Amino acid sequence: MNRKILIIEDDGRIANFMTMALKAKGYTVLLAQNGRQGILSFCTENPEVVLLDLGLPDMDGVEIINQIREVSEIPIIVVSAREQDNDKISALDAGANDYVTKPFSMGEMLARIRVMERLLERENNGTNEGVYKIDYLTVDSEKHRVYVGEEEVHLTPIEFKLLLLLVSNRGKVITHSQISKKVWGYGETGDSKSIRVFMAGLRRKIERDSSNPRFIFTEIGVGYRFADE
Repeated sequence: MNRKILIIEDDGRIANFMTMALKAKGYTVLLAQNGRQGILSFCTENPEVVLLDLGLPDMDGVEIINQIREVSEIPIIVVSAREQDNDKISALDAGANDYVTKPFSMGEMLARIRVMERLLERENNGTNEGVYKIDYLTVDSEKHRVYVGEEEVHLTPIEFKLLLLLVSNRGKVITHSQISKKVWGYGETGDSKSIRVFMAGLRRKIERDSSNPRFIFTEIGVGYRFADE
C-alpha cells in the first residue's frame, strides 16, 4: 500500500534524507518545516504516519502530539536528538507510539514504520480483540487463558492485565506511568520498582529463556515493549 507519511522536521538535510529514502520505498511524503505547518498538513492532507522532531523553531513537539491526540490515534514516531529519558517519557506519555534518537539509520527507521503499518492493518481488519498468537505464545483475552506452546500457564490477575496491555500494544513502547494507570488505575510517574517485579514474574512464565527474552523487552529508564512479530 502506498502510504502517506508526514515529516515534521526543521533540519533540511535530515528532512531531505528521509524524504528521498521514503520515496524510494514507494511512500508518499509530506514535509513541514515547523509545528504550525505540520499541524496544518495533518489536518488537510490526512497522512497515515507522522515522523516528528521535538525541537522545532516555533513550538515543542510534545505540544504537537497533544494536539494530534485530541482528534486522532494516527501513529506518531518521534525523531529527535534529545536522548534524556525524561524527554522520551514525556513524548511517549503524551501519546507518541515510538521514539528514535538521532543520528539513526534509515533501515531502523523503515523497520519502525513497518511496525506502525502493521498496527494500522490490525485496526483496519478489526483484529485487535480476541486471540493473540505470536510464535509459541497464545493469549485468549476473552477466556483469560495463556498458552506457552501447548501448555496452559497460570497468571495472576495483575500479570494477565500487564500481558494484555503489552500484547494489545505490541511494537509500541509503554511507559511506567502508562502501565501504572492502565493496570492499577493510578500513578503519574509509575512505580517502576513494583512494575519491574511483576514483569520479572511474567517473563519467567511466558519466556522460554527469560535472560534472552523473545516477547517482553525493557526500554531502560522508560518502560517496556512487546515484540511485534
